Amino acid sequence: MTNSTSTATTSAGRRAGRREWTALGVLMLPLLLVSMDVSVLYFAIPAISADLRPSGTQQLWIFDIYAFVLAGLLMTMGSLGDRIGRRRILLVGAAAFGAASLVAAYADSAGTLIAARAVLGVGGATLMPSTMALIRTMFTDPAQRAKAIGLWSGVMTAGVALGSVLSGVLVQFFWWGSVFLVNLPAMALLLVLGPLLLPESRDPAPGRFDWPSVPLSMAAVLPVIYGLKEIPSEGWNVRYVVSITVGLLFAAAFVHRQRTAASPLIDPALFRGRGFAPSVVLNLVASFAMMGSAFFTTQYLQSVLGKSAMEAALWALLPSVPIGMAAPAATALVQKGVDRAHVVAAGFAIAEGGYAMLVLTGTDSMWLLLAACGVLASGIVMVISQITDLAMGSAPVERAGSASSLMETGAEFGGALGMAVLGSIGTAVYRHDIPAAAPDAARETLGGALAVADGVPGLATAAREAFTAGMHGAAIAGAVLLAGAAALATATLRKARSEAGVEAGAEAGLEEG
Repeated sequence: MTNSTSTATTSAGRRAGRREWTALGVLMLPLLLVSMDVSVLYFAIPAISADLRPSGTQQLWIFDIYAFVLAGLLMTMGSLGDRIGRRRILLVGAAAFGAASLVAAYADSAGTLIAARAVLGVGGATLMPSTMALIRTMFTDPAQRAKAIGLWSGVMTAGVALGSVLSGVLVQFFWWGSVFLVNLPAMALLLVLGPLLLPESRDPAPGRFDWPSVPLSMAAVLPVIYGLKEIPSEGWNVRYVVSITVGLLFAAAFVHRQRTAASPLIDPALFRGRGFAPSVVLNLVASFAMMGSAFFTTQYLQSVLGKSAMEAALWALLPSVPIGMAAPAATALVQKGVDRAHVVAAGFAIAEGGYAMLVLTGTDSMWLLLAACGVLASGIVMVISQITDLAMGSAPVERAGSASSLMETGAEFGGALGMAVLGSIGTAVYRHDIPAAAPDAARETLGGALAVADGVPGLATAAREAFTAGMHGAAIAGAVLLAGAAALATATLRKARSEAGVEAGAEAGLEEG
């Protein structure tokens, strides 16, 4: 079956040219900004609080509403793009993202800023799956697609790291609204060049849009993400456990709807594609490992080593240097004939080595910590680039948006789960190791301990040692998980390759017959 749209510039197996690679560069700009918006408020929140004076609840929503809306709408927007056109929804999302950025920059109240951040989340949910779906459409040659997806993975990872640094620089030299205004030139460029460079593509026979699945998908995603995000700081409160349970019940209802609806939001047939289901699971594990480690390393730089927020963010850029080489290296290995299963397993093993290095850190081990972060992130990017390429290559072109949205939703779940699980392990070790005579505030968090440390001799040192021990415990758990993921990748991805070989042989036999 061919794509229904005649404007697509590539056909199956045709090598992409200068037009497609230029279009990829245009796509990378909004992708970078969408990923940066996850962390761009890290340094802007104090200035926003001083200017708009939000309540404690409003401040949390200013920070979190973007990620919540983004995660809740990814599947909806991916499926909608498959139906109405990926380029069309990309341009609509870019316009919404740009308009919301302008409103956010000049917001005069906390409520206005929260609403603008919510619309930014809607725009981000359209941009992320549509960029990947368009890559699947433009790059039909497997080798070129792998390179393009490797670039996509690197930009996504780099954006999160750059967001916090950019916000610190902009807030220091301008005002907090400037962290949103930087979005406007890239979105304007996309709106001008997108119609000229990007092909339109859609599912030729999508069926009716399944509107009941939209609230079901959001009811499945949002309560789980909310509960998992709150657990690291608040503990396993009954409210968060109930939230996760309710989300899982709605998830079961959503899956049932997809299996029984005549035209589901997410076609269950996607999971029958070669390697797609293992890729979703392994992508979740990779995000678990990445975000779980970030929960500790950012606090270590600031609270254990005593770096300012800006200093910590700048030092945290160093591990990004090897990340840029990880995805191309993994792609080159696969294209030279190394089994993809082995490359993915090696990526997990490298990331496991990063966790092992974290276990060796003391309370004054900045260079070892930065090296560990670089090793861990490089291994994870190797994994993500390869399993994303496998998933998108196994998905039909007409379902590319849905396939991309599933991968990204899994990554959101994995990141929240990593922070919840590893954060809980670290907190448990911290509370076990902190002196019993320490004040209650000190027994809760390292930040609480440092806040009252001046009145308690030796408390600051003990708290830093307890936090580092907690990071060690979480790192051991992360290393064990990644060892299991490496074994799982070897088994499932080699099995997927074998199944593909059997299918290819069967098709060849039918053709000869």
